[in-house]
Amino acid sequence: MAVTLPTLPPQEVLRTMAPDDPDVPLLPDVTDAELAVLQTLWDHGSATIRQLADVLYPGGKAAQYGTVQKLLERLEGKGCVRRDREPWPHVFSPAVDRETLIGWRLRETAEKLCGGSLTPILLHLLRAERLNAQERQELRAFLDRLKRDASSNG
Repeated sequence: MAVTLPTLPPQEVLRTMAPDDPDVPLLPDVTDAELAVLQTLWDHGSATIRQLADVLYPGGKAAQYGTVQKLLERLEGKGCVRRDREPWPHVFSPAVDRETLIGWRLRETAEKLCGGSLTPILLHLLRAERLNAQERQELRAFLDRLKRDASSNG
């Protein structure tokens, strides 16, 4: 089943849900350059275009400022950032959190590569990466929680 993106105004895009999981919002595609802007906002908090340009392009020129401005306009159009127009210069903040974007991208990858199943992706990651003790503990706790939830619901 292919994931199709709705043609909606930006404020409605984030409210649209994936057809197979009502808890996962369906988000627009985000390019690598746009993702760099989002990551900067997630890591540093709300910022102006100049502040973002200074982080993304240290010592950058007007062209880099213009690039960041265009990326923010595209992200705003996709509903991924909010612009506070009260202060001057305007301040931008993320409208989507990292966890939501990760979930959407993994679901999209599962649709494209695994017929919608996340299991092959999860198993590949677990086989390919060595988990430290804390990560193994978090994974066990999560699996235990899933097992408890399944027992209480079934």
